[in-house]
Amino acid sequence: MGISFNASSLLNGNGIDVQSVVSAILTPETTDLTALQNQQTDLSSNAGLLAGFNNNLTALAAAVAALADPNGALASLDATSSQPTILTASAQTTAIPGTHSIVVSSLATTGTVYTEPLTDGNTSFLPTGVNSGDIQLQVGGTSGTTHDIPITQGSNDTLNTLASYINTQDWGVTASVVSDANGSRLAIYSQSTGTSGALAITNNTTLLNFDAPVGGTNASLTVDGVPLSSSSNTVTGSIAGVTLNLVGAASGTPVQVAIGPDATQAAAAITSFVTAYNAVIANLNTQFTVDPSTNTEGPLGGDSSLRSLQTSLLNDATYSTSGNSGLVNLASLGINLNDDGTLTIDNTQLNNTFTTNPAAFQNFFQNAAGTGFANNFSNDLTNLTDPTQGIINLDIAENTTQAQSLATQITNLQDNITSQQAALTTQYAQVNATLEAYPLLLQEVTAELGALNGTTPTTPTQTSTTPTVGESTLGS
Repeated sequence: MGISFNASSLLNGNGIDVQSVVSAILTPETTDLTALQNQQTDLSSNAGLLAGFNNNLTALAAAVAALADPNGALASLDATSSQPTILTASAQTTAIPGTHSIVVSSLATTGTVYTEPLTDGNTSFLPTGVNSGDIQLQVGGTSGTTHDIPITQGSNDTLNTLASYINTQDWGVTASVVSDANGSRLAIYSQSTGTSGALAITNNTTLLNFDAPVGGTNASLTVDGVPLSSSSNTVTGSIAGVTLNLVGAASGTPVQVAIGPDATQAAAAITSFVTAYNAVIANLNTQFTVDPSTNTEGPLGGDSSLRSLQTSLLNDATYSTSGNSGLVNLASLGINLNDDGTLTIDNTQLNNTFTTNPAAFQNFFQNAAGTGFANNFSNDLTNLTDPTQGIINLDIAENTTQAQSLATQITNLQDNITSQQAALTTQYAQVNATLEAYPLLLQEVTAELGALNGTTPTTPTQTSTTPTVGESTLGS
């Protein structure tokens, strides 16, 4: 709406609404400023959406890289025990698939030596009238190390103080005082199993009576008929690439350990890939789907880079090869492409395919030539997520540049509007003051003319002799 003035009102001394006049004059500039600020908001929103795409692509790249890893989940092996209460097992990728028979005759034990009970743990065990003594503890069997324990009255001559003393030494043992209805005993335990943890008392000049040591023996087992001895219940080296964890002894019970491809880890890796892939595709679909109520796409629907990304991902998902025992595409494995571009896993088919031919399953995703599904997909994602040349990162960089340019334009326009507003306010404030003073000036001039003519002037009638500053005099 343009600016107009009611002349009769202006001449009554009412003046003009300076703020409204200045605001009306600056309307084109403030309209431009609002448009720029709206663009700035859109750019900020788009930057957040692009960052989300980048995060999704990074997660997808990690999931595909796991499928391309020759030592990853698809190459993992599982070791299954027929008697988990006797032993369990785990396999590394260096293991060789097969079945082994294992018999566990005895477990590796820690060495223990303990005393006969005393009345309590705070009474001296030195003979009456004797203020010192000596105990020698051997750790590691007859070929082990003997540690001398000098006993001093008032220092370490009770069960409690002796236990504390032993625990301050770095001998690979732990001492404690155990109490029951019979009294208190000193018990010393080795911190390692097998013969290296065997304990013995080789000298004792105190009143303590040590029982015969127990434990400190190696585990005894046979693997495929070969007798083995282990100082630990965690046995490595008996089967290449396999770790045995001995749980219980059962000399008459052979345990079958089967080593083969790990279907659980493979399924988990496939699920991670499909989840990450679907997250990207679903995000893209959100941008490209037309809202029937507004007949518009998402904020990034017109982004050609995202269209290119969508095409690239769909091309990778429809990868196909030949031969490979019929495992030539995702569908042949049990991973199906939906109409919206997302993937769905048929877990039954996937498991059957993997367990039937794990080598071909792995070969579909990765091979020595680097041409498998995951090999190709991983290479594409490496390019797509490149920090400087990646398709989304280029979009983000362009968005940042536009945002910086827009911020500069907004700042300059705001400064210009502020400057114009100040100048116009001063200018129209002066005009307003003149208009408000007009009736009084007219009265004075009329009076002077009347005096010159010898007549008494008639005081002109005015609507407001004291105009109110800021009262609107704008006409439509």
